Amino acid sequence: MTRRRAYALVAAIAIVPRVLIAAHERGALFVDPEKSDILARVFLKTGTFGYIPGKPSAYTQPLYGWFLIVVYWILGHHWWSFSSVQIVIAGITAILVYEIGRQNLSARIGVLGAAISTLQPYLVWHDLHANREILDQVIGAAMFALVLAAGRSARLAPAAWLGVATGLGILSNARLAALPVLFALFLLWRRAGWIAALAVPILAIVVISPWVIRNKVEVGCFAITTDGRALWKANNADTYRTLRSGLWIDDVTDDSAHDIPQRAQNPRPLAWYTPQEAGVLYDQTGVKAPINECTQERVYTHLAEKWVEHHPGGKAKLMVQATQMMWDPRVLVDNGDGSGGNSTLRQFAEPIWVSILYALALAGLFAVPYIFRLMAIGFAVYETLAAWVFAGTTRYRVPWDFVLALLAAAALERWVIPRLSRLSPLKRRTSSQYS
Repeated sequence: MTRRRAYALVAAIAIVPRVLIAAHERGALFVDPEKSDILARVFLKTGTFGYIPGKPSAYTQPLYGWFLIVVYWILGHHWWSFSSVQIVIAGITAILVYEIGRQNLSARIGVLGAAISTLQPYLVWHDLHANREILDQVIGAAMFALVLAAGRSARLAPAAWLGVATGLGILSNARLAALPVLFALFLLWRRAGWIAALAVPILAIVVISPWVIRNKVEVGCFAITTDGRALWKANNADTYRTLRSGLWIDDVTDDSAHDIPQRAQNPRPLAWYTPQEAGVLYDQTGVKAPINECTQERVYTHLAEKWVEHHPGGKAKLMVQATQMMWDPRVLVDNGDGSGGNSTLRQFAEPIWVSILYALALAGLFAVPYIFRLMAIGFAVYETLAAWVFAGTTRYRVPWDFVLALLAAAALERWVIPRLSRLSPLKRRTSSQYS
């Protein structure tokens, strides 16, 4: 099969089911607007990247907001505008996964891995809704391809593009902030040279610097995101109980916890409204709350750090819980945005698919080259460590499941497909004619 035909095949496998589901579910795609959706609409209406006209904000990772700004500016704010573009991105991701397999394993593994990855039931639904992880997927696949290319080549170009991709990845997901350093260490270990190794963090800094400087000038502090409250929600006395009950960290509120100072509790002064809460207040009343999100970021981050420092046992329980929630084949948390699909999908289709994926991926570790195996394990370990710091859930894992899909495809090609071909009735009849 030629590369052009392989591209067409894997793109069709990704796009066709998503188009059919989007057409069927079009009325449910805007169940609960995501932060970035609000930011994009406010920007296009007022020119402010924030929740209130004239009040710039840094209260989320910005890349998905910028993405939606472009989509809505060109196509308008419709269910089909962002979902159609995200379907195209899913197709591009599938092609990138194919290329990873083709370049590092085999073309057949590339096709199988892309199909297994893109047809994951939860992912098909998730890609159609307003969620920033659609960008995590395509950037993650690009980073995986580029780090392997940079590790086997003495050329500077793959390392430079890796730095750019990693910077974009951080703007999409702040939990990736340590990757430039880890990638640089990997390239040094692979003897790619100091220049290539340093190019990764330097270019990543170049990519994120305009946003960080903008936040200092317009918001008041150097930051990728000022949402320190999210870190606190994932690290306080009520987090474990909330997650164990099947709720998400968004259900941890200031007035439900015991380690928040009185100034941040409900009822609290307008200055302690989050930017998103202040945006809701403005929409309802026209009142512009005098928020200081940089102060909030420092306070909530300090509270999270202090809780971890004084409750190491509680943090250890959260780390175990995060690992279980990250890697559980079931969808344990309904994020309230519809991205997990219906109950049948969550309870049956996804657990079965992922359980088989895990089994094949474990077998696939013994069917791939050493460097590919090392990088696959490295990605899995990194996302687990990130969950230890923050929290774990299905939607944070699935953008990286393409790595497991490629391992599963390698296992199929190594052990399953040859046995099936030997059992083929046609092949047995052909063999008997010449015996």
